[in-house]
Amino acid sequence: MAADEEFCVRFWGVRGSIPCPGPATVRYGGNTSCLEVRCGPHRIILDAGTGLRELSMALDDGPLDADLFMTHTHLDHVCGWPYLTALTDPGTRLAAWSGHLKAPHTLESVLERFLKDPVTPVNEASLKARIDWKEFALGDTLTPRDGVVVKTGPLNHPNGASGYRVEYAGKSICYITDTEHVTGAPDANVLGLIAGADIVIYDATYTDEEFPKFITWGHSTWEEGVRLCDAAGVKTFVAFHHDPSHDDDRMDAIAADLEIARPGSVVAREGMVLHP
Repeated sequence: MAADEEFCVRFWGVRGSIPCPGPATVRYGGNTSCLEVRCGPHRIILDAGTGLRELSMALDDGPLDADLFMTHTHLDHVCGWPYLTALTDPGTRLAAWSGHLKAPHTLESVLERFLKDPVTPVNEASLKARIDWKEFALGDTLTPRDGVVVKTGPLNHPNGASGYRVEYAGKSICYITDTEHVTGAPDANVLGLIAGADIVIYDATYTDEEFPKFITWGHSTWEEGVRLCDAAGVKTFVAFHHDPSHDDDRMDAIAADLEIARPGSVVAREGMVLHP
């Protein structure tokens, strides 16, 4: 595949709720949600958890040209925002998208709270990047770049959240995190968004056994991810947004159970790259 036709997703942060670095999480990683999707020459960033700092450090010198799509603005998904050093580069062009917020809140008003002295290293004075703040309605289909289509849909999460389906060069990658299922009632919004997708990255915070203790918290299970992907004819299912209490040994056990339940499925690890 030519470089300008490459379509892939890189995992910079795979945890939910709170960062959990340390010796018990070295194999899967302890940073919170951040993915990078490359659509040929175009870069899409999904969420701005602490994994965004890892992405920032890996960027080549020079300005950033990218689209940032936020599922929602809970702390674990935005706390990496002040550590994107490209924000201090006047050549950076960033389109920042969200569809879950309700007036008077906007993505700009939420993220600007992180750029104020004395809290963060990037502040209003050092912010030089040109940011184009873009709001959409959940369910909209967007075309952020030539040849790139992003379909959106509502997720079941406190304060709202958006799911995404990125389509490029005839392939599709779906990002469905921070959503709670109803036992025995597959989410029609999710099924519609992931139908026939090549890769589906899904909120697998809990197991079915753990889930009843956390109803109303806004998360799902890897087993529900399997059920949804089977029903929707998905090629590759990726378990994501790991609970911070699940150490590497626990994640290995989940990975083994997942392989039995749906062979070829993947448990997300920091640094992993997948191609549809």
